[in-house]
This record gives sequence, C-alpha cells and structure tokens, in this order.
Amino acid sequence: MSHPDAGKSTMTEALALHARAIGEAGVTHGKAGRRATVSDWMDMEQERGISIASTALQFEYRDHIVNLVDTPGHADFSEDTYRVLSAVDFAVMILDAAKGLEPQTLKLFNVCHRSGIPVITVVNKWDRPGMDPLELLDEIEQRIKIVPTPVTWPIGIAGEFHGVIDRRRDTAVAYTRTAGGATRAGEDDLTADEAAQRFGVDHADALEGVELLESGGHTHDHDRFLAGETTPVLFTSGALNLGVHPLLDCIVELGPAPRPRPAVGGGRREVDDDFSAVVFKVQAGMDSNHRDHVAFARVCSGVFERGVVVTHAQSGRPFATKYALSMFGRDRETADQAYPGDVIGLVNASHLAIGDTLHAGDPVTFPPIPKFAPEHFAVISARDPSRYKQFRRGIEHLDREGVVQVLRSPARGDQAPVLAAVGPMQFEVVTHRLLREFSTETRLDHLPYTMARSFDPTFREDLAGHRGAETFTRSDGTDLILFTDRWRMQSIAREVPHATLETLAADADA
Repeated sequence: MSHPDAGKSTMTEALALHARAIGEAGVTHGKAGRRATVSDWMDMEQERGISIASTALQFEYRDHIVNLVDTPGHADFSEDTYRVLSAVDFAVMILDAAKGLEPQTLKLFNVCHRSGIPVITVVNKWDRPGMDPLELLDEIEQRIKIVPTPVTWPIGIAGEFHGVIDRRRDTAVAYTRTAGGATRAGEDDLTADEAAQRFGVDHADALEGVELLESGGHTHDHDRFLAGETTPVLFTSGALNLGVHPLLDCIVELGPAPRPRPAVGGGRREVDDDFSAVVFKVQAGMDSNHRDHVAFARVCSGVFERGVVVTHAQSGRPFATKYALSMFGRDRETADQAYPGDVIGLVNASHLAIGDTLHAGDPVTFPPIPKFAPEHFAVISARDPSRYKQFRRGIEHLDREGVVQVLRSPARGDQAPVLAAVGPMQFEVVTHRLLREFSTETRLDHLPYTMARSFDPTFREDLAGHRGAETFTRSDGTDLILFTDRWRMQSIAREVPHATLETLAADADA
C-alpha cells in the first residue's frame, strides 16, 4: 500500500521476478521493449499507469506460499484498499524516497495501526535523488508514533544506490544494474573490508548511520513489530530490482502466520478449526472471453478442498466449490487445496457479496466489511434506451464488485439510479467498463450532494421533501439521506429531532 506513484505495482513485479514467478518485470507506464505488469491487467490501468482495482498474486518463495494483494494508491479507490485490510496478516507500506510520508500513506499507516496490522516499510526509488535516510526515519517516528527499525541501510545517498548493509546478517550487498531493470539485478555479498575498498566514503557514511541506529535503539524486536510498535525498514529501487531480495526474505521471515479471526457474537475462529473463509473482493470481466464473476476469498481456518460443499452463512444455502482457482493477476489455475492465509478465487459465484462468510462444520459468521461514506453523487442512465437490459446488468455487476455504491428511490425510478462514490474517478471506471464490457454508452449528471447519513426507514416521510436533501435506499438495504452540505444536514436534524441520523460505519477520512 502507498500513496499514488510510489511504486506498488512495480514492486509487486519485482517481488514476483525475484521469487522466479515471472521471467521479466513489467511496467505500469508504456516503455519500449517492456511488458505490462501482471497486477495492473485492466486496460484502463495500463492506459493510465495507475492501479484501479486490488489484484491477488500467489507465488512460492523459500518453501513458503506468499499471497500478495497489490492495492490502488489513489484516494478515490480507498474503499478497495481498505477491504483488503480485512483479508491480510500484515502490510508492506511503500514510501517514495523523495516525498516521504504523503497524505494517503499516512492515512493507511494509521488504519493499519488502529487495526493491529503489522507493517513493513519500504523506502523505494533510492536510485533517484531524495531525502536523507535519517530524516525519513525521523518523519516516520514523529508523524505516526511508530519506531522505525531499518533491516537494510543504503550505501550511497539517494540517487547513488550502490548497495545496502544488511543489519540482520552483518554483511554488505553490492548491486549491479541490468538493462532497463527488466531482469534481476546482480548481487555480490561483500565483507566489511571488501565493501570499504569498493565504496570508500559511501561505505564509511553507511557504517556511521548504522552506528547511530544502534545507539538510538532502532533495532528489530519481533514482539514489538507484531504489536505494531515498530516497523522494519528497507531501502529499494523496485524499477531497477535493487534491494528486493531482502524484502522477500523479510516477508517470509518476519511476517506473522495466520491468526484466529473474531466472529459475530463474540468468540473467534481458530486457524485449525473447520474450514471458513471471508469474501473480500468480487471482480467481473477478468476473462475477456467470458463474462465471469470471481469472488476472492481469504481462507481463515481449516483446509479447503476443491469440490466440497460449504455453507453460505448469510443465506444458509449450500455452495459448491467445484470451480476454485489460485490467482496470479489475470492468470489462474485450479486450486485443489488451500490453507489459512491463502486467497482463492471462486468462479461464477454471482450470489456472493463482499464481506460474506463461507464455512464447513460448525457455523460461523465474520463481521461485515463496512462501506465508506460517499461524498460524490451522480445520476447515470443509458444514452440508448434499447440498451437498457445491458445497462441494468452492468450496473448490477459493478455494484456487486463494490466499484461504486448504487442508490435508488421510487421518485427517480430504476432506469436512472444514483451512483455514490468516495472519489470522482470511480464514476470514470463505471462509464468506461459499461462501454467496454457491456457495449453501453452512458450519461452522467452530477448531483449537488456532498454527504450522506443513514436513518431508520420509519421516519422516511418525516425526512422526505426537505430542500437540499433527498432519501434513497442503497442496494444492501441501508436507507440513506443525502445533503448538499453540513449546514443543511444540521438544519434538518433540528427540524426532525426524533429521526436520528447516523454516520456511516466507515468514513473515507477515518
């Protein structure tokens, strides 16, 4: 996770390359002779060079199975990123060496901290001019109140990345760049004397930095890391594949194993209990030849066996798992077994929704994944009325995926639903995908509302008809009232004091 353009998808490619899951790293922006990233597979992502949807990749490294989810950095797609937090055991947070803690990075750090999710920090783009490393550590410690404990320390200032000192192994590693960074960089393990001879003053400066870290107590303590009190820090260049191997080693050596999961009504599901899983993402259109519908589920407990019939907790109905996949971006292969921590894709699971629980044996339901409070609203309609069936089917697909929230009201009718979004780029994704995947050109008319609150439907008539406000029902059954501004909301709340207005469960600025 990170702020936009800090290098998440590029680092995802570098990790897969060093784990030998791919033979050549791709790029998010077009570049001659370079393939595209496996994680940013949507055409809109490749056209714009940004991540729009979270993507799961599974690969093996050092006898470990790594389930990695690459998330969007743009704030407009925060809801997708936050949903992923319900499925992971720890996070890798990437900072731009020149920019440090940017707003979205800071927000995500805080969410992880409040949620008890351990964080490994990566200072990326060290091959370019940037901040002083000690200045970066001080910013982390001062702004998010967590102690940075560098695992690697750079040899050479930002922009002159020669190698790193590996503090855990007390060795130096020198890097040799490859053409365009498309393949793995050369790595030479050096003794302290060899590093001093090769890098001179730069190595001496790096040693001085390490001594300052030692004297300041910035040394990895595993218990404090798991408690969210410290964050291991590594220095890398994902684009040039420098410093990636130490990150992979930290992922498998420091990352916590799957843990028990809290359940609705108290108690928790232990990892060795009967099988259970939670759906954290739904994606349609991954296979261009079929309009498939893949539900991404994180296995929380027990062992998954393909073909077993499990129970869908929300409906109580049986669910057959004949078509279960392990995912690698857009690519897929049959998953016969899966264990706690694994991410599996369940194909054509059209009635599964984000936050749903699947289980075998003893019943369990995991807490739902809250939706964000939307701040942007628009009416959408099909330009060609003859395409209404395709339009309706497309809206239903995108709604189930969580691309956007869909609101309806009797006054507006079903042919022109209202879309509610955290950021306006979500509207662009909707119109783009409706055109590409459902051959439906649409019209968007933006509404003046800026905030939403939920209410008890008993008081719908009392709240309806007020100027500067409008009532709707969201597709999940939640009743919402939209307001043009906070002053209008406060005014209506005074006029109808018995109709309690509730803030939504999750807020984009939380």
